Amino acid sequence: MSSILVSFAISLAVNAAFFAVAASRKTDVVTDLSYSLSFAALAIGLPLLDGAHTTAQLLASGFVLVWAVRLGAYLFGRILRVKVDHRFDGMRERPLRFARFWILQAITVAIVMLPVSYLLNRKHAPALGAWAIAGGAVWLTGLIIEWLADAQKAAAKKTSDRFVTSGLWRWSRHPNYFGELLVWWGIFVFAVPFLHGLAFLTAAGPVFITLLLLFVSGIPLLEKSAEERFGNDPGYREYKRRTSILVPLPRRR
Repeated sequence: MSSILVSFAISLAVNAAFFAVAASRKTDVVTDLSYSLSFAALAIGLPLLDGAHTTAQLLASGFVLVWAVRLGAYLFGRILRVKVDHRFDGMRERPLRFARFWILQAITVAIVMLPVSYLLNRKHAPALGAWAIAGGAVWLTGLIIEWLADAQKAAAKKTSDRFVTSGLWRWSRHPNYFGELLVWWGIFVFAVPFLHGLAFLTAAGPVFITLLLLFVSGIPLLEKSAEERFGNDPGYREYKRRTSILVPLPRRR
């Protein structure tokens, strides 16, 4: 439990610092960066504080750190180009409302990190086995899918502001989110040998990010935005009708 409580404290501290910058400067540049850096801070800080040193523990931290650096670099580059995140229109000038976002983000980071935080606090770690191999494979698959989807979308947006239908986006309307979910479920599978009894409640981490992306701040917001922009476009309606919303699948006839 100690590492889980520490992860909440670190996440809150990181987001409080970034909130101070964002609120004082009324900028969106640090918002997405803060999300990735929160995970990176936990991936580095928790092993140092807990004295984690086994191969499995270092691998789990490495999984999170690699994912966070990749996502953070992509999101930071994107916000430097567009300069503004319209999610926060009407919020930047209202500190209390703006602070709510940062508090929720800090809590989200700590919850999603639950399997890793618990794993890093274990004093006796089992040897790597089938669960670790399976979890690592799922994590790597998710990382590649997410990276490829983001790269394909960024390349397409350089020449057109329309919806993307090439590459992985031909088979899924949100392949980057599919990759994201594989990353966190892969990490949970990796941690399974460490879990006993109530420790399986750390599955709340991947469950939480799954529900968040499927029903709250991920797919619903993007689907609504796309409908507002392209809803009258016959090409978009056909793309939406034929294309899976999340899992990459052959297009419907």
